[in-house]
Amino acid sequence: MSRVQRPSPAEDVHLTAERRRAARALLRAPLLHADGSDADELRLVRRHRAELERLFADGLGYRLVVEPGSARLYKSGLGRDASRPLRRRSGRPFTPRAYALLCVTIAALGRGKGQLLVDELVAQVRSVAVEAGLDVDLDAIADRRDLYAAMSALVDLGVLRERDGDLEHWAEQRTASLLDVRRERLALLVAATLGGMAGPDDLLGTAALPSAIGGARVAVRRRLVESPVLSADELTEEQAEWWRRNRNREREWFTDRLGLDLELRAEGAMAIDADGELTDVEFPGGGSARHFALLLVERLADQLRSDAREAPAPERVWRRAPPELVARAAAAVHTEWGAGFKKEHRDDPASALADARSQLVDAGLVRMDEDGAWLVHAVAARYTVRASLAEPSGGQRSLFEEKLFEEDQ
Repeated sequence: MSRVQRPSPAEDVHLTAERRRAARALLRAPLLHADGSDADELRLVRRHRAELERLFADGLGYRLVVEPGSARLYKSGLGRDASRPLRRRSGRPFTPRAYALLCVTIAALGRGKGQLLVDELVAQVRSVAVEAGLDVDLDAIADRRDLYAAMSALVDLGVLRERDGDLEHWAEQRTASLLDVRRERLALLVAATLGGMAGPDDLLGTAALPSAIGGARVAVRRRLVESPVLSADELTEEQAEWWRRNRNREREWFTDRLGLDLELRAEGAMAIDADGELTDVEFPGGGSARHFALLLVERLADQLRSDAREAPAPERVWRRAPPELVARAAAAVHTEWGAGFKKEHRDDPASALADARSQLVDAGLVRMDEDGAWLVHAVAARYTVRASLAEPSGGQRSLFEEKLFEEDQ
């Protein structure tokens, strides 16, 4: 009598690693397609489709759709959280106007052919905008640039492909281009119909809801996956209770399924990606602004730590640094380390401070109070460093030349 053999431990480890790689690829790029750099990851997604569908549905309340040449993870996100905007190729965030033109462009492409000239697409965008009651002037450079940003985003997503022409210079020079429309990918873009939605608030509120079966578990996991810092003060009573009971067990879930290490603190947690793949915000990292930000938040965390120990538990999450304290700390950092900053930051300390603040806000470590004070999250204490100066060939000591931050932070 023949028997089915159980897979060996080595095979189990291999399959687990494949599923983890596929899940990370979907979190990094929720729309994978076969003709891009994600072809290998798409093959893994297709191979482990059933397991991945269960992982995302049960673990995060997300829906995964796998087609022959693409895969789409429908991530509901965190609702009213504007900290992760869609960005232009220049790095600047999309404006509300650019988002509107992106939606109009998607609607226009849904009516058009599989291949069209950019001028034909522009005509269709005008028509859809009129129907939607949106005042669009594509003869004005501002709207043309926003439309170019929308088309570029669709090219980057693999929905549009420039077959011939010069789309890059269309906004300024009105160059001609022939575009291919991947209609099967276009159909995957829209996450939900707008029927029954009375306005933006309804849409955002619906998107922020965890799945009916997930409750607190799904809501907390989404925060750890989608945002840099999980703050205990932002959890509802139900979510906080679930987190207290399960947070140690969650370490294993995040490590095994997603390759993320949970760093737990009384004030919340961080999901750390040692490979640095699953974030669009690099911190700490290279560059004068990030170096300044790291040195500054270290100094602030040291100065706020003693008061935090004596504060009531709810007040330990965000510690208030008055503007004068921030200014003194920034001046001290600039005096001690400013010689290693780029010229703009050496010559203009205010610019250096503004750029450092942006880095810390994006990383979820700082919030701005109405009076200009900084609210520093307790997790900022993990970024304390011991800085050292390197000896360059010229004999003078210089900052950030080799390994300023040698230790794994």
